[in-house]
Amino acid sequence: MKPPRHCPAVLIAAPASGQGKTTVTAALARLHRNQGRKVRVFKCGPDFLDPMILERASGAPVYQLDMWMVGEQESRRLLWEAAAEADLILIEGVMGLFDGAPSSADLARHFGVPVLGVIDGTAMAQTFGALALGLAKYQPDLPFAGVLANRVGTLRHAQLLEGSLTEGLRWYGALSRETGIELPSRHLGLVQASELNDLDLRLDAAADALASSCQVALPPAVEFAAPDLIAAEPLLKGVRIAIARDEAFAFTYGASLDLLRAMGAELQFFSPIRDTQLPEADSLYLPGGYPELHHVALAQNASMLAAIRAHHAAGKPLLAECGGMLYLLDSLTDVEGTRAELVGLLKGDAVMQKRLAALALQAVELPEGELRGHTYHHSLTTTELTPIARGLSPNGGRGAEAVYREGRMTASYVHFYFPSNPAAIAALFAPDSEAALASRFAPTMDDLNSVGASLLAKGP
Repeated sequence: MKPPRHCPAVLIAAPASGQGKTTVTAALARLHRNQGRKVRVFKCGPDFLDPMILERASGAPVYQLDMWMVGEQESRRLLWEAAAEADLILIEGVMGLFDGAPSSADLARHFGVPVLGVIDGTAMAQTFGALALGLAKYQPDLPFAGVLANRVGTLRHAQLLEGSLTEGLRWYGALSRETGIELPSRHLGLVQASELNDLDLRLDAAADALASSCQVALPPAVEFAAPDLIAAEPLLKGVRIAIARDEAFAFTYGASLDLLRAMGAELQFFSPIRDTQLPEADSLYLPGGYPELHHVALAQNASMLAAIRAHHAAGKPLLAECGGMLYLLDSLTDVEGTRAELVGLLKGDAVMQKRLAALALQAVELPEGELRGHTYHHSLTTTELTPIARGLSPNGGRGAEAVYREGRMTASYVHFYFPSNPAAIAALFAPDSEAALASRFAPTMDDLNSVGASLLAKGP
């Protein structure tokens, strides 16, 4: 067993969603980065948009931590490897601190990471102290670092909030409600980092505002125990996978792409909006994103629609998740009623709704094995296709998402977390039959040692 590693760390949480956790986490990351520190940031639970902002703020890749979807051992590995290179580890929580099972509090307690409570101070004075005390004391065994006020008005307002703290709770400072600091949102969450031309200005402004409201100091060091390291098998050695990546399709987990590479796959990225042909590839991956904001442009790229149809007609593997599945339908209609005809490989139509249609963790039992992930969408789909499987939420969340399959094409609203079952993912993307896959890609001990050494050298 390798020795534990130590690194200052804190988990940023709040009483509820919408309190500004991402803005605060990004401000902290940029503040310490601007002071010359190496900062690694993680995000609790399933999310694609927050990590885009946090990667820009920290200058380093952002990965998920979750006791169910990611798993305890993989979460431990990610933290242990980050501790080897970072001066500070920041973890952004999900929803409210104690919400869900497992919750952000569960993760903080399991790994011994103290919680920094973020509270929206709008229209609040001394009650701030009561909320802070509740977060700190609700679960007595929860390590707690202190609190930070978000969206304060004046300096006097911040002083009132700080003065309301009792029982030695540490004050981590305050962020104002200035629009130049807040991060804009749309129906699925924050606007993508690539769409914000002034993002770096906002991040620097937030960092400066935070520095002016408190004494900047690192939290205490946390001990991260070494994980049980398991090498990835080269089950996709030499397989070329084309992956959609542009304004319409950007919802991919860094850990999922890392796994494909570790299993030997060659990744080729392309734009369904601008490119006229697919890259030369054995398999195709259409992740989620915002096709509803670009469906007219997608429909106008007739040569790309034809290329995807040809890929499927050739019997090649295709995995489509959420927005990727919408792209494969006959049509997609946005909230204004504008309809666009798309690939047409899945017989059915989708219509965007103004209200949330589904939000839940999902476990799906496929013929290849169980995969874990989540669903989060505002569209409703009508189809006469019969699903091959349905998702199951571990905590009773809304949504039992259907998974459809025709030939080597698999499509669903579920965003899969590939490391939850590497063998199943390899089977979905491998161009061979199961029997051929087993014989062609049977790993040698040299292969396993080589891939394991590569992963350990690369880190998260």
